[in-house]
Amino acid sequence: MRHKAIITSALPYSNGEIHLGHVASTYLPADVTTRFLKQKGVEAYYICASDDFGTPILIQSEKEGKSPQEYVAYWNKRDLEDFSAFDIDFDFFYKTSSTENIEFAQYVFKKLQEAGHIYESEIIQFYCNNDKKFLPDRYVKGTCPYCKADDQYSDLCEQCGRVLEEIKNPKCSICGQTPVKEKSKHYFFKLKNFSVQLYNWLEKNENLQKDVKKYVQNWIKKGLLDWDISRDISWGVPIPLEEAKGKMLYGWFDNHLAYISTAIKFLNDKGINGKEFWNSADIYHFIGKDIVYHHFLFLPAMRIAMDEEYKLPDYIPTRGHLTLESKKISKSRNWYIGLKEFLEYYPADYLRFYLASINLYSQDDINFDWDEFATKINSELIGNFGNFVNRTLGFIQKTFDGKIPKPDEFDDIDNKSEKKIKTLAEDVGKLMEQNHLDRALKKILEFSAHFNQYFQHKEPWKKDSGTNTTVYISVNAVRSLAIAFYPLMPKSAQKIWSQLGLRGDVSEQSWDSISEISLQADHKIGSPSPLFAKIEESDIKKYRQKLGSQV
Repeated sequence: MRHKAIITSALPYSNGEIHLGHVASTYLPADVTTRFLKQKGVEAYYICASDDFGTPILIQSEKEGKSPQEYVAYWNKRDLEDFSAFDIDFDFFYKTSSTENIEFAQYVFKKLQEAGHIYESEIIQFYCNNDKKFLPDRYVKGTCPYCKADDQYSDLCEQCGRVLEEIKNPKCSICGQTPVKEKSKHYFFKLKNFSVQLYNWLEKNENLQKDVKKYVQNWIKKGLLDWDISRDISWGVPIPLEEAKGKMLYGWFDNHLAYISTAIKFLNDKGINGKEFWNSADIYHFIGKDIVYHHFLFLPAMRIAMDEEYKLPDYIPTRGHLTLESKKISKSRNWYIGLKEFLEYYPADYLRFYLASINLYSQDDINFDWDEFATKINSELIGNFGNFVNRTLGFIQKTFDGKIPKPDEFDDIDNKSEKKIKTLAEDVGKLMEQNHLDRALKKILEFSAHFNQYFQHKEPWKKDSGTNTTVYISVNAVRSLAIAFYPLMPKSAQKIWSQLGLRGDVSEQSWDSISEISLQADHKIGSPSPLFAKIEESDIKKYRQKLGSQV
């Protein structure tokens, strides 16, 4: 682990609200990781931006009678508000339509062209006679030639993740008619020239998931195709050539460059040399499995082609999709839950806890289930964790007038429990570093469960010998839990910190201090109160009935 890190997430598309599926795979894991790295003393920055260009935005802005600029400005602001309400704490949230990103994308294009990595070629492109226009990728839908999935865009199959050269049964997305084919001049990046370098980079990078590496390497073995990086569209980054007037860079050319341009702007504005920082930091790109092709092939190939002027990623944590009640999320069928809507039902930490608990470090899909959500909150968050915190602090308040008692001699059970505290930082920290957030949370909950049993077994309410030691060790375990839970549930962690009577912000505590026994006799705690409220079955039933109800 380096002492510097830049963390990014796949950019949210400026074309609709953030829903639970978005935050589960990319934004929550990235936020938790960033908070953890900062606790570990890493100078870490979480950078993101709205993805503003592309055909769907042009279509939707036209429908709403807005300019594309007005349309994306609204969603940039709204997305940041929703993320912030969920305690996704970006150090900087920007936009791909920024002057900085447009100039950087054009700089990269020119550099690649001058190095001989870009060429011009005439292509046959879909054209709609009804709408009188060329149809870029998102204007055409059809059947994937590889996995046979229907209703896929012509450039990417969201079902199997393959980038498509030719789609079957094409239809115009605007009018539904079958388009014809016409000639158009486009620009191509020589992706296949980098097959060997890409394969070797994947082989050497031990931080990447083995299963992802393997099937990307299989794609390379089967033969890569050169990449069409231009589009006939009016909304995008203009290709910086006189002879290319009216043509824009493909959205996937410029959007991941925004990782760099946004980070550089943020760091330079802070008085830090952005380029130097980037090249000396650990680089994380958190993504979902549907954009593996772009992040494991296009993105590194472009950086290799620039002689690694900006270093390649060290980590690309890749996760599967979130299904909802075992069905694919679909806005058109109203089978989704908007993030803003969910946060009107329950606090952000409830959702953060639940999603982290099911968040496998894998491409396997995970499922949001209302009943499981209620059970986990009521039994694990409240019944285990919340119960231990409340009973410990409440007992100190009631029995010792809010002051931690001086411990007596430790017996074997006390020593065993103290050891649990002294090893927690390392035990959980290893899992956090490896991106196993679900396992890290499980380990923390096992710690909490142990101390619930410890408290119950020692029966301090009987006020026998050993009572003071039980309370002394238990309250230090509560402090450890506050720091350990901070990356996962920041607001709840801060509440515990305040109830412990500790000053400042729990975020300022180092990760390793989790394993310190630092609360001493006579320290006065704050005012204990329940951290969480039970989830009612009647509410869950009501929220479930909303799904699909507007179709």
